[in-house]
Amino acid sequence: MKKPRKPRAPNTAPPVLAERRPRPRQKNSEIIYADLRAAISGLDLPPGTALSEQDLAQRYGVSRTPVREAILRLSEEGLVDVVPQSGTFVSRIRLSLVREAMMARRALEAATVRAATAQANPQYFAQLEINLTEQQRHADAGDIKAFHHADEAFHAAFAQIGKYPSLWTLIQQVKVHIDRYRWLTLPQQGRMLLVVQEHGAIVAAMSRGDADTAVALMDEHLSKLKPDMEAFRTLWPHYFIEDLDEADLS
Repeated sequence: MKKPRKPRAPNTAPPVLAERRPRPRQKNSEIIYADLRAAISGLDLPPGTALSEQDLAQRYGVSRTPVREAILRLSEEGLVDVVPQSGTFVSRIRLSLVREAMMARRALEAATVRAATAQANPQYFAQLEINLTEQQRHADAGDIKAFHHADEAFHAAFAQIGKYPSLWTLIQQVKVHIDRYRWLTLPQQGRMLLVVQEHGAIVAAMSRGDADTAVALMDEHLSKLKPDMEAFRTLWPHYFIEDLDEADLS
């Protein structure tokens, strides 16, 4: 396993937040919320990082009101803790939320895979194969961020092919807690290559019109993270809130 990433110093802006200015025709709070959410889910802002309303307001060139609105939304999602008299911090990863998100995602992606298998044609399969090639290239290069983006596009394609694109929006809302945990697993030696193999098996089953096998393979693929919870909470104990019994981790 590769050496874990060094936690970012408190109040240090990740690259995604540096020198950011609001884009036109969007509320400032929406821009700040989206940026912070992406930085938190991608561990550019690790669990426990302090967030300063004043610093964020200065960085975006806005008043503190849209910053508070963004932080409130993140707090409602369980991504930020607002502690009276202490400050605002990126929430630690609750294992119970990860487990619940995994269950919800497995159910939703089973539906998109089944629908995509029924709708897929050679053109769609060609697109999926191109994506698999991209995943393989990024895995070979060890480019975790690029691999993550290709992986996201792969899963999103099933909802699009199956003609349920809004399901991917729902999945994205559900899986934010999984994403934070998953970023810790990708640097594992051989992890990305294993994901590519599992993705390829799913596409192969779909190409045969075998929806049951494709769904089963997707469920197995998405369930792979759960057995690793115990190992990763030991490696990064300060990143997690252990609110599950030992039996619930298996």
